[in-house]
Amino acid sequence: MESSTKNDILKLAGSFLIVIIFAAIGSLATFSQIPTWYATLVRPDWAPPSWVFPVVWTTLYILMALALFLVWRKGLETKPAKVAVAVFLVQLAINALWSVVFFGLHSLGGGVVLVVMLWIAILANIIVFYRISKWAGILLVPYIIWVTIASYLNYTVYLLNP
Repeated sequence: MESSTKNDILKLAGSFLIVIIFAAIGSLATFSQIPTWYATLVRPDWAPPSWVFPVVWTTLYILMALALFLVWRKGLETKPAKVAVAVFLVQLAINALWSVVFFGLHSLGGGVVLVVMLWIAILANIIVFYRISKWAGILLVPYIIWVTIASYLNYTVYLLNP
């Protein structure tokens, strides 16, 4: 097997591993709370059913890992590439932290603050990834669309549950 192919496979696996670690942190705070605490919250009529969330998030995490791989594959020697990966890691950390704050700590207001921060971080991530790999930036567009919907849902749940 060619060296560059081996490197690509390792980068792809590493990209998925990084995303899976952050996703697992969020999942640990979330899953036990869905049938218990979250089920007791007043939600708007338009809120997606619970089964939609794992399907969407799994898809988004796959897209995030692929986007990271496309940037990493270009090389991390340059300052823009290092900044892009740092921005990616920051948004992933905010993503996991949102789950811990919203579900783990039952903080609806804290969730609103963090989801706004997450949205901004995703936008920054799209921009810096797009500059390195157009496809990497494009792969994150469904993520910001979903987080836009989730932001409004989080805010609405916050208002409905004083």
